[in-house]
Amino acid sequence: MSRFRSSIVSDAAFLLFILAALVSIMFTSSNPNLYLQNIIFLNVAFLIAVITYFTTMTTGLILNILFIFGYGTFTLYQTVVVGGVIGTQNYFWLIMTPVFTVATWLLTLGNRQLQAENEQLQKENESLATVDPKTSLKNTLSFQTDATIFMALSVRYQIPLTLMVISVKYWDEIRRMIGVDQLMEAIHDLSKISQTSIRTNDSLYLLNKDNPMWGMLLFTDRTGASIVIERLRKTVDEWNRGEYAEKYRVGLILKMGAVEYDPAVITNPLEFIVQAKKQLEYDV
Repeated sequence: MSRFRSSIVSDAAFLLFILAALVSIMFTSSNPNLYLQNIIFLNVAFLIAVITYFTTMTTGLILNILFIFGYGTFTLYQTVVVGGVIGTQNYFWLIMTPVFTVATWLLTLGNRQLQAENEQLQKENESLATVDPKTSLKNTLSFQTDATIFMALSVRYQIPLTLMVISVKYWDEIRRMIGVDQLMEAIHDLSKISQTSIRTNDSLYLLNKDNPMWGMLLFTDRTGASIVIERLRKTVDEWNRGEYAEKYRVGLILKMGAVEYDPAVITNPLEFIVQAKKQLEYDV
């Protein structure tokens, strides 16, 4: 409903601005004797409107007050010194210039509200998304859902379940050495390598993108997870001697740890991650 109101305000302000411009142009062209004077006032009105659009309504009001003061002084000069007569000409621009300003402010207000609502919707969409758009990997939200199911299956059917977490050593230093685009490529490449190191019935998750950490839910015990760790470490070592060395100019060294699910110790998916992260401290 709020989005609809913002759209109405923006559309109404746009129509008001077009109508005011049309009336002003017709008024300007109706009197050839005052054509140059009206053109000057029309440009001033447009200038104040443009300044209002890029600043604030307060700035627009201040400029309108200055315009009214200056136009009043000019009218007084025309009446007292030159001997002119106060007519429609004298009142028209005192009315139309603030109209341009108000229309522009309403247009700006409506657009900014729409932009704010759009940003809010994007944030909500990101928070509800279960797949990272860059790597196509499941994220933490998806991990919590899947881990809850896998933990229940592990208890019911006595299937060993192990969470293995992976991070990159010296990531802060690497981030200073290579650009943002290469950082994202490195995360993507490491994700692909990690996917090739697990079975199809195991799941890989990107738990943290800023300081990359991946999680693997493996239907195996701690010994089986050690085999996966060694296989992944060997694959990355081979890449460091070849493609990674040429592509990133630095070696990407992984820290890996794993913990087997124990219902007595691990009560929820977040605790599962915490216990697995503790194992990273032993991989030095």
